[in-house]
Amino acid sequence: MAQWRVVRRLKGWIAMGSRRTHWDFESYDNWRRQFLEHRLRLTIVFAGLYLISFLPLDVYHYVATSDRHPLALLWVAVNLARLACLGISGLILRWGPPPHRGTIGFLWASLSLNGLQRGYDTVRGFAHSDLLLDPDLFSWAMIFITQATLMPVRWRLHLFTQLATALYYFGVNPLLGLTVIPEGMAPANLFLNLAWVFAICNFSIYFYEQVAMTVFRANRQLKAAQARSERLLLNILPGQIADRLKRDNRTIAENFTEVTVLFADIVGFTQLTQRMSPIALVELLNQVFSQFDHLTDRYRLEKIKTIGDAYMVVAGLPDHRSDHAAAIANMALDMQAVIDRVNDQRTDVEGDMPPRPLAIRIGIHTGPVVAGVIGLKKFAYDLWGDTVNLASRLESHGIPGKIQVSPSTYACLCKDYDFEARGPVELKGQGVVQTYLLVGKRGGE
Repeated sequence: MAQWRVVRRLKGWIAMGSRRTHWDFESYDNWRRQFLEHRLRLTIVFAGLYLISFLPLDVYHYVATSDRHPLALLWVAVNLARLACLGISGLILRWGPPPHRGTIGFLWASLSLNGLQRGYDTVRGFAHSDLLLDPDLFSWAMIFITQATLMPVRWRLHLFTQLATALYYFGVNPLLGLTVIPEGMAPANLFLNLAWVFAICNFSIYFYEQVAMTVFRANRQLKAAQARSERLLLNILPGQIADRLKRDNRTIAENFTEVTVLFADIVGFTQLTQRMSPIALVELLNQVFSQFDHLTDRYRLEKIKTIGDAYMVVAGLPDHRSDHAAAIANMALDMQAVIDRVNDQRTDVEGDMPPRPLAIRIGIHTGPVVAGVIGLKKFAYDLWGDTVNLASRLESHGIPGKIQVSPSTYACLCKDYDFEARGPVELKGQGVVQTYLLVGKRGGE
């Protein structure tokens, strides 16, 4: 099982969707920078493992050789230096300037690894003056193809490091008097081999970048669509409930021992529908209810629904809060202020008559409810129980422009809010209930 864990970890490192990285799909440049850093870390790991795997063989070759040629020891030193350079690249990624650390780390790793290889070849050429300097096409192709495979971004960086390596080999070595074209190999043949190594690597990176840009744009569009869907979902359901439905589509139902429910509706709405055009009526409702929505956000309440001109909101769920009654009371008072402001601003004309002032009735009750989501289509978070029915009846049997509350709500608020006793009221389906009218917060706040 341990080996499978290692495989899964490697897959996580390689995959672009690795949990270790939060990919930025807002800007392609930022995404490409993240990708370069991510792949450079992966390259450091692989290159380190590659060098470490050969290091024991190099040491054994030096120890087992009778003459113990200094070049064998130098090769061990070169590989140790390569490991050190990889470590420096890792430090650059960790501590380098954020906008450029990927570029600096890549250039350092590529130029140092290539430079050490080419420098070793130069020293070997001096040590064996009777031999031609071997261009070692295998190592050239191995290094460049590895870079192109593990870090296929920013082909210009790859081309720069390749040209710098070629410039050293074909520029510095001849100046030192070393022969760079092996005997029996035509110069054109060597140049063509190296040119094709460069071309294949850079074209593969270039084409990969085109595909990566297309994938990036698709991912950005997908993220934007997901964000829009998430916003729409959160406009319908509480965040916790939405998360649960995304994980499991089973029926959600929970008991809450004490919440406060508010119902409000516009007085004389039926008459308004007869006096106003449908568009003007909807615009008026939207103006009022949008301001109510801002209040629910302000007081961290949960809007349940609107039905025609009725507005329903609750405090104390899905997260319990001890001040649920006070939060609803504050919203109710502010809802009255909203209606007053709307009346002051109304300049529309209903037919041939001036607009009538709007008024709302509000009913509030505190008690237990069952809340949840039922059904398979058009999900809606709703409340059930006698608390909901009583709050609705308090509103429908209320007084225009007043906030009518039940005895349980009055008991929660009487110490901090001012009330007027309305007295017993016969509520349909509830019997006679002692009711109170909320006047304001004590102290005028």
